[in-house]
Amino acid sequence: MTLELQYQLKSNPLYIKYLRENSYWYKLLNRNPQLFNNFVEEVKTNYRLRPSDRISRALEYVDMFQTIISSLK
Repeated sequence: MTLELQYQLKSNPLYIKYLRENSYWYKLLNRNPQLFNNFVEEVKTNYRLRPSDRISRALEYVDMFQTIISSLK
């Protein structure tokens, strides 16, 4: 694994956490560092960090608050 790739991985705690949970990525990134973008996309997908995930989560909170307010009336 290149030093640059190691620095990128260590700069984000979520990357380290995901690597520990899915250790097969160590082998893939060691053999082919160009797969780092695929790794980042998989991290975002699994931890729900995409913009569409954030919007859907915000809408879920709004629906929950509306339900709570309507039950209080």
